[in-house]
Amino acid sequence: MATIGAEEDIRVVRSAPDLHLARLKSFFVSAVLICIMPAVLLAFWWAASTKGWVSAQVLPQPDWVLQTFLDLCANGDILAAAAVSFRRIAEGFLIGASLGFLFGLLIGKSKTADSYLGPTFRALAAVPSLGWLPILILLLGIEESLKIVILAKACFVPMAIIAAEGARNVPKGLTEVADVLRLRASTRFFKLTIPAMAPFIASGVRLSLSQAFVSLIVVEMLAGTDGLGYMMVWGRTLFQLDIVIVGMTVVGVVGFALDFVLKRAELLIRRGSGANG
Repeated sequence: MATIGAEEDIRVVRSAPDLHLARLKSFFVSAVLICIMPAVLLAFWWAASTKGWVSAQVLPQPDWVLQTFLDLCANGDILAAAAVSFRRIAEGFLIGASLGFLFGLLIGKSKTADSYLGPTFRALAAVPSLGWLPILILLLGIEESLKIVILAKACFVPMAIIAAEGARNVPKGLTEVADVLRLRASTRFFKLTIPAMAPFIASGVRLSLSQAFVSLIVVEMLAGTDGLGYMMVWGRTLFQLDIVIVGMTVVGVVGFALDFVLKRAELLIRRGSGANG
């Protein structure tokens, strides 16, 4: 029996490098596949701009755009614009996601609250955040409060919907255990409810930040005087399309990186929640 156990241990040790190699190969293949489309688009862009298929004023060459990006980084313009945009996202997210979580918890836990408040909430949620822009401009002007309200609304809706779903899906066994142990409301909330809702909260954070990021760029383009969205409008006004493309690239890269990080965090939370369950 000892010999058989030793042989099994040897097989496990030998299979570990193979498993690591397989994961590394899978990561490399995935990275290559992800890079294929951007490489094709870049090649087409280079050919179209250098061969005169499209006017250079409409589609600047990639090296011009790269130089513009370096210049904007050197003089601090793009960093200042990004700092303004990220600050707005943080403020809008903290307000909207917090209120959305509390509201979702309310309508998810209370059938009475859902009966009275749910229909109105769903009707208002059906209107996109930017659909409120005209009336909010009349009420708030184009000051900073307008951007924060739009972003807060963009974060409020997905967080409220997912938090309500999470509250409804808390296992009944946990509630029964809490009743048997006669746990206090605060202990029950922080020790049972929140851990059980963790995967839903992670999904809500991801969707809320994604919605806020999209809404921010649009509202800055339509009613802004600073930020990444305004920088793109400013470049279009001056007919400097290289600035517009730089802004689009920065927004795309930051959005992709944000979604990638949040998605990985969501998967880790779901795995941890499943393991604990």
